Amino acid sequence: MTRINDVFAESAANAEKLRRNVELHSCMGKAVEAMITAFRSGGRVLFCGNGGSAADAQHLAAEFSGRFYFDRPPLDSEALHVNTSFLTAVANDYDYNVTYARLVLAKGRPGDVLVGITTSGNSKNILAAFEKAKEVGMVTVGMTGEGGGKLKGLSDILLEVPSNDTPRIQEGHILIGHILCELVEKGLFA
Repeated sequence: MTRINDVFAESAANAEKLRRNVELHSCMGKAVEAMITAFRSGGRVLFCGNGGSAADAQHLAAEFSGRFYFDRPPLDSEALHVNTSFLTAVANDYDYNVTYARLVLAKGRPGDVLVGITTSGNSKNILAAFEKAKEVGMVTVGMTGEGGGKLKGLSDILLEVPSNDTPRIQEGHILIGHILCELVEKGLFA
């Protein structure tokens, strides 16, 4: 039972670091502005991630395309991994590392936002997607762990959770994501 208490304490300490991180708050505000601008201009917010980060990407896209706190028109948002036929065909015919990059080329437009979620900041398919997003003229928002990895250099906005522990990083990502959803929804519809 001691470990249970320890994990709660570690999680709370990580959330407290996020709460006190003024630079992170500023970056979150920039991400909210970019998303609101994209949605107001008829654009979209695309998400990508692997494993648990893919689940978070799908979760946050659903908050935008469905609803968050209140009923309102749906917002054009999608997690890029949800078409398994596309994902498996491109992984088979080309390479797994280009799956998201090809979808960015197909779906991304200038001013759209691409959110890449990777605890290490070094996932090759996320990096390739960000490179293509830059070519397209999309705004790139990286959600990473401490240091940002290689994604730091490709992110217009970096939302960095100050931890090297994957579960704590993922908890931080979903907390940050929920705050973004709330503020975007209020900014567009309040």
